[in-house]
Amino acid sequence: MTADAIIPEYAYKENVKKPGLFWLATEGLRAGLELGSFFPYKLFADDESEVDLHPVIALPGFLSSDASTKPMRDYLEKLGYHTFGWGLGRNFGNEADLDPLLDLADSLYSQYRMKISLIGWSLGGIFARQMAKANPHLIRQVITLSSPFNGVTEKTRVGWIHKLITNADAHDAVDPAFLADIPRPAPVPTTAIYTKQDGIVPWPNCMELEPSDIHQNIEVIGSHMGLGFNPLVMEIIKDRLQYRRENWVKYKPSTRFTKAFSKIS
Repeated sequence: MTADAIIPEYAYKENVKKPGLFWLATEGLRAGLELGSFFPYKLFADDESEVDLHPVIALPGFLSSDASTKPMRDYLEKLGYHTFGWGLGRNFGNEADLDPLLDLADSLYSQYRMKISLIGWSLGGIFARQMAKANPHLIRQVITLSSPFNGVTEKTRVGWIHKLITNADAHDAVDPAFLADIPRPAPVPTTAIYTKQDGIVPWPNCMELEPSDIHQNIEVIGSHMGLGFNPLVMEIIKDRLQYRRENWVKYKPSTRFTKAFSKIS
C-alpha cells in the first residue's frame, strides 16, 4: 500500500450502512431524470475523442439485461467503438456466466486483434473485474458503475431478492472462494464510478480501498439505476476509453460540467 492509499474510516465494513430510505424511494424518479437528460446529451455532445475502434463489452446489473445498456452502447457506437452486450439474458448473479463471458472476450480479441474494454453496471462490474483477473492479457481496462465489489452481499437493498431467487442465503448461493476473491483488484487499469446518492448498494462498497497507479475512484452525482445513461458518467467513460495500459493516466475533470458534478477520491 502506498502512503497516499490509506483506507478511509467509512470503508471499514462495521462503519458501512445501508443506503438511506429517501435515496431508495427516489431511485426510479432520479433514474428517469437521468434518462431524460441523456437523449439531448447524446444528440449535442462533442464526439471528438481519440477512438481506436477497439471492442467494448457492457455488462448489465442484477436482474437487468442487455436492454439496460443499449443507450450507453448506442452512444459509444456513435463515438466509433465496437460495442457488445453480454448476450446472456438477465443477470441473476450466476457465477457460471463467467465462462461464456471469457469465451466472448477471447472471440472478440481474435476477431479484432485488440484488447477489450469492460464496462460493468452494478453486479455487471463484479463480472467485469473477475473477467480481467482471469484473462488480463485480453482486457484493456475495466470501468465499474456502482458495483459493490467490496461487499457484494452486505447491507444492500436487494439482498432479499437474491435470496428469494436462489432459495438460499446470498453467501451460500455463491462459491466461498469466488466470493472471497471479488474485492481483490484486477491487474488492469480500473475506474470505479460511484455515487453517494445510491439507493440500492452502500457507496463505500463500490470503491477500490487501495487506489494505485492503475486504480481510481470517481464520485459522481446520480442514482444507482441511472448511472448507465447519466451524461456525467458518459463524459467520464468517453475520456477513459481513449487510454491503454501503456498510456493510462488518472482521470481529471476538464470541463465546468465535470468539475462541478464529479469528484476524485
